[in-house]
Amino acid sequence: MNAKKRGGIVYSTDPSFAYEEQSSEEDNTLPVNRQLLYVWLESKGRNGKTVTLIKGFKGKNSDLEELSGQLKKFCGTGGSVKDGEIIVQGDFREKVLGYLTSKGFKAKKAGG
Repeated sequence: MNAKKRGGIVYSTDPSFAYEEQSSEEDNTLPVNRQLLYVWLESKGRNGKTVTLIKGFKGKNSDLEELSGQLKKFCGTGGSVKDGEIIVQGDFREKVLGYLTSKGFKAKKAGG
């Protein structure tokens, strides 16, 4: 196990020290009608290419991946999930907003 996963502890001179791993439980996913998602348009730091970002999802990473797949399929484009955000390639802000609201999410335009 590397030091980052142990909270920076590399070595201890205390003979009675025993490292206890912390369990990292994922949060349960909030119901769809309680999710507030923000849809951003961004092109900074992406070599001029525009992407649509969906931020604010609260829940398990597997549920976020599933929603990402649905959005990418609906928009007919590629994308990914990174740092709790869904990235959809291209300017699909209106289309994504329509899809999310039709599925029961509370979604707002934000940023760019």
